[in-house]
Amino acid sequence: MGKISILFLLITFVFYSCAEDEYVYNPTPFPDDDSITPPEPTISDVELMNLTQRETFKYFWDFAEPNSGGARERYHPNDPGRDAHVVTLGGTGFGLMAIIVGIERGYITREQGLQHLSKLLDFLENADRFHGAWSHWINGNNGSVIPFSPKDNGGDLVETAFLAQGLICIKEYFKNGSDAEKTLAQQADGLWKGVEWSWYTQNKNALYWHWSPNFDFDINFELKGYNEVLITYILAAASPDYGIPKEVYTTGWASNGSIKSSNIQYGFPLLVKHSGAQQFGGPLFWSHYSYLGLNPKGLSDDYVNYWNVNQNHTNINYAFCIENPNNYEDYGADCWGLTASYSRNSDGNIGYNAHHPTNDTGVISPTAAISSIPYTPDKSLRAMHYFYRHKDKLWGPAGFYDAFSPEHNFWVAEAYLAIDQGPQIVMIENYRTGLLWNLFMQNENVQNGLDLLGFQYTK
Repeated sequence: MGKISILFLLITFVFYSCAEDEYVYNPTPFPDDDSITPPEPTISDVELMNLTQRETFKYFWDFAEPNSGGARERYHPNDPGRDAHVVTLGGTGFGLMAIIVGIERGYITREQGLQHLSKLLDFLENADRFHGAWSHWINGNNGSVIPFSPKDNGGDLVETAFLAQGLICIKEYFKNGSDAEKTLAQQADGLWKGVEWSWYTQNKNALYWHWSPNFDFDINFELKGYNEVLITYILAAASPDYGIPKEVYTTGWASNGSIKSSNIQYGFPLLVKHSGAQQFGGPLFWSHYSYLGLNPKGLSDDYVNYWNVNQNHTNINYAFCIENPNNYEDYGADCWGLTASYSRNSDGNIGYNAHHPTNDTGVISPTAAISSIPYTPDKSLRAMHYFYRHKDKLWGPAGFYDAFSPEHNFWVAEAYLAIDQGPQIVMIENYRTGLLWNLFMQNENVQNGLDLLGFQYTK
């Protein structure tokens, strides 16, 4: 669970060309925006953001794996012992950022955060590593790898990148603090710099997702855009000891420029070819995971502007939910958001699915709209108010539950996933203050990596 790009392993990557500065577009009006008058909110926007951040923080604090302090892969309030010691690496990276928000918002003291993070970084330092990369799942009791799949029992470079994004924010947040805080910052810095990013190229001009001590590079999953893995290339270029040249990015991620798309939906250019979801774009987490620290505002490479990519992706997802071609209950301007989450299978049992317009099963994931708030603030807040109006069904001990469907008597997955909770608290904070964006982007190594790859960005 959590590695949605695996769903696209067998899909051929096809790309088109459309230069970023070659379009002027007039988005199709959303008729529902003006014709629907939502009920008066029972809580203000600020109060709702405060509440959502505070309660979502509990996932990474109250319900953290107790031995390591890392983020549990999942949490089922009705079965709290289920998979209690399965630590998820990417979710733990998101959790590092959430801890910073918790300190800044006063949910915990700075000293409490320091103690928690010291335990967690000690755990990561002693956990199994594979040419510097950690595994997707780690046993919280002893730091050993838990195989994600039969051949995925070694290094997971993408999950490691999500963790490293958080480690860099920790380094920047604590680097000028007390002696203990400076020590923590140095430890975080050393952990991410120990990743052998260049090893994961197989001496080719691309990065590869997995390496196993038993199966080597047998999975052979090349990282090509567009999906959630841009941050992996940025950090590989930023590494001072195990860096990659620009050719790896150009040939791998960008396919020598063929990453660009000329597809337009609802008046919004898609701009990049979404792997396996080329008509309307993929699940919305593709606009979240790489951008929790990496600030997409004004961020452009040789091919596209990533703010435009993410904002258009979100608006297309929103417009599809308003169009609602499958006539699902309640879809519209205040109930939208398709991404990877728990899901309702055809047999009525709980499952997991990467929801997007061409894979729409009637399941809305609150993280989709909430974590998109920097791109579509009014639309995202409108959805948050809808979720809150249904708090008797959708609200649990760590914020909004992972997924629901207004169909089938308002089915709700009364469960949580780390990789869905983390982006909510972090992206709300980035929308409000830019906190994590500012920390990550000020890092000297990150700036060097972006410069090496030819990015234009705001320093």
